[in-house]
Amino acid sequence: MTNIVLQLSADIQQKIKEYYHASLIERHAPGVIFAAKLADTAITAYKSGKVMFQGAGAEREATRWSNTATLIKPKNTSSKGDKLPANFDRLSVIGSDETGTGDYFGPVTVAAVYVPAEKIALVQELGVKDSKQLTDDYMRKIAPDLMQVCTHSILTMRNDKYNEIQARGYSQGKIKALLHNQALKHVLKKMEPEKPNYILIDQFAERSIYYNHIKNENEIIRDHVLFSTKAENLHVAVATASILARYAFLKEMDRLAEMVGYPLQKGASSKVDAMAAKIWLKHGEETLKSMTKWHFANTEKARKILQKKKG
Repeated sequence: MTNIVLQLSADIQQKIKEYYHASLIERHAPGVIFAAKLADTAITAYKSGKVMFQGAGAEREATRWSNTATLIKPKNTSSKGDKLPANFDRLSVIGSDETGTGDYFGPVTVAAVYVPAEKIALVQELGVKDSKQLTDDYMRKIAPDLMQVCTHSILTMRNDKYNEIQARGYSQGKIKALLHNQALKHVLKKMEPEKPNYILIDQFAERSIYYNHIKNENEIIRDHVLFSTKAENLHVAVATASILARYAFLKEMDRLAEMVGYPLQKGASSKVDAMAAKIWLKHGEETLKSMTKWHFANTEKARKILQKKKG
């Protein structure tokens, strides 16, 4: 289980409590100020100023607050997945990562990036590090330069397409696996005849499950593929992929903001519910559906808010 702890001020803790207001639960453990439970993440705030994020979505949620915090590494911070070769961080690697899967508004984006050994220092010089430590504004700034120097593929699945295939029974895991495989195919094609030493996928599913998701694809990338959690810490190629995926997500969020006339809330909080209801009331159901992951619980919560306003 992923476990991330941030040291936060009382003001930020209060903002976190307000942000997750709809998901608050009772916790009477010593030192606990409040706790919240999302579908894939447990959040616990303590009097000491520490806020703990636990679960599959821990990194996603902690990222929302990390630029206001001091990261406290838990005792067990090792990644999980395949054993990597010695000096892996100095090899020529294609890395792939995705973002947007936990956000009601905005797309799922996947990026695959090739960083050959001779470009590792350059990519680092351009500002790449773990994207969880970078702000959105900073990623917007450095992404174009990274796209200039690295062979890459960025795939953006807008929500009209996402909703269509999700309604046909595709899980989010299957959607991500298909996008990763496609992005990797694109990069390998662009860099021919050169070959990477390895491909590293930021692991969101076990190897067998990942390949089961894509078993019907005409071309499946298998050679020298490794899987690991926290892969952005293991090679700069994955960190770069994470930045480019986030950049694409933000660009699409900008487009959606232009449609409604104001910036959209990220994540899936009660603030998102209220914003969805506002858009629904003004622009209609079809417009809202085209902007969102319609199967998320936020849809029904927004519907209830809308019914109260109309009532």
